[in-house]
Amino acid sequence: MKKLLYLFAIFSLITSCVSKKNQAIKQNILTLKDSYCKAPFQYNYSKKLPSYNSDSILAANKELKGMFSDQSILILNALDNLDEVHQIIELKKDTSLSAQVKVLQLKTKINSKITIALTELDAVAAEFDCEGERVAQIGSYVDNLNASRNNKLILYSIVAGAAASIAGGIVKDEGWSSAIDIGGGALGAGFGLATLNPKGKKVEFIHQRNLLRDIWNERLESPNFPPFIWYMYTEKKFSNKESSSIIQSMKQRWLHYQFDDDRKAADSSVIFSDGGFYRADDLQNRAAMLNQMQSATRTINQNINYLLLDLDKLIL
Repeated sequence: MKKLLYLFAIFSLITSCVSKKNQAIKQNILTLKDSYCKAPFQYNYSKKLPSYNSDSILAANKELKGMFSDQSILILNALDNLDEVHQIIELKKDTSLSAQVKVLQLKTKINSKITIALTELDAVAAEFDCEGERVAQIGSYVDNLNASRNNKLILYSIVAGAAASIAGGIVKDEGWSSAIDIGGGALGAGFGLATLNPKGKKVEFIHQRNLLRDIWNERLESPNFPPFIWYMYTEKKFSNKESSSIIQSMKQRWLHYQFDDDRKAADSSVIFSDGGFYRADDLQNRAAMLNQMQSATRTINQNINYLLLDLDKLIL
């Protein structure tokens, strides 16, 4: 009788823990279906993309190379501010007050374009950051599902073992008692092995606005990114080695580290779709990729910082 009471107490305790965890899981279900990270309205950016003929741009502005780096010249071209810079250089030859005022006006015009570019960078980085947090929430949700499942299996294993022990003590026949012990042990072991399922539970996670898909497909333009940001991602001159663009280098790392160099698996991955059923490892990969793109986006600020330093030298 004491054994039965002990078994009932264990069952009640673990069932209570599982029930509480399931309630916590249900509270986060809305995060699965809609993204709170996207902007409240879609801004219609200009469809005009900067020229990718970087060598021609640099050759046409070779007189600026003593004052600006190649990357700064290309950024000025992307922001449509090269004419203002040429005007400033000419006005610097004139020491009159009117010329100085005109220089300041042109500098203000350039700074306005740079400010917009910086806010675009911040907005894109913020969305990557927000989506990363959203994935982390879903990851926690799936972890809770897996933990809930494992708790139930552990409970069943305990119950099976305890029931076999009690039944073995009640049955007087030695043969039947041994059979019950063996059967109970096998059943308990089976439940224990079931907790080692490497894939675990999966959950439907929707993301129709998928920034990572735009990066993976690498089209000429992207409706989800401002043209200037997309240009910085895709122009090879802004990468460290200049042999591949920022997102080309990123895709190579994803293919190697997230997909084990399996291009077919990458192309068909749920990560680059409108959403679907995710397991814990898929969510971990998506979170890592979003964080990497956030970091890559923020590094573009360095290029703009160098441009601002060059502009200050020009004005002084």
